[in-house]
Amino acid sequence: MFEVGRVCVKLAGRDAGQKCLVVDVLDKHFVLVDGETRRRKVSVAHLLPLEQKVELKAKASSEEVAAACERIGLKVRRTTPKKAEARPRRVRKGRIKAVKKAKKTSKPKKVAAQ
Repeated sequence: MFEVGRVCVKLAGRDAGQKCLVVDVLDKHFVLVDGETRRRKVSVAHLLPLEQKVELKAKASSEEVAAACERIGLKVRRTTPKKAEARPRRVRKGRIKAVKKAKKTSKPKKVAAQ
């Protein structure tokens, strides 16, 4: 029922309602899917198999799955990792320093001319 290349619809989770291809059968209860959804391990209880089947080798790369999806008319979800930016740091407030007043300079005293 769930063999490599089978087109399925996800029934549960964030990608519910989207079509995917079975990329690998992990065991009796889990398969690896890719396509309109994110590539991930999924329980077969959360998948609805469709009649469509595509020629695909086991553990196919994302590019091969994308090409197979294009042949049957599915949109492929392509993601790229975000660029790491510097983590914003908290700027601590410093103590406000007391402003020193300038001393008044007295005028030089006049000295009598001799």
